[in-house]
Amino acid sequence: MKTRTYMAGTLSLMINAVLFGVGTIAVLSIPALTAYATILIPAVIITSLVITPFIAWKMAPHLRLTPSLRDA
Repeated sequence: MKTRTYMAGTLSLMINAVLFGVGTIAVLSIPALTAYATILIPAVIITSLVITPFIAWKMAPHLRLTPSLRDA
């Protein structure tokens, strides 16, 4: 497997946690959304699981060292 795949896999764990946390806090802290929490929290879980791989795949190449910094 490529380095980008390994990096994206590792990043996806952290990105998923952040997306889930932000979504859950938004649902539970806004009073109008709290009434629908039983529907919205599973939606937040599914949405974060679906969006995570795309964000991780885009971020992975940006976290690699540039060729000039590898030799230093």
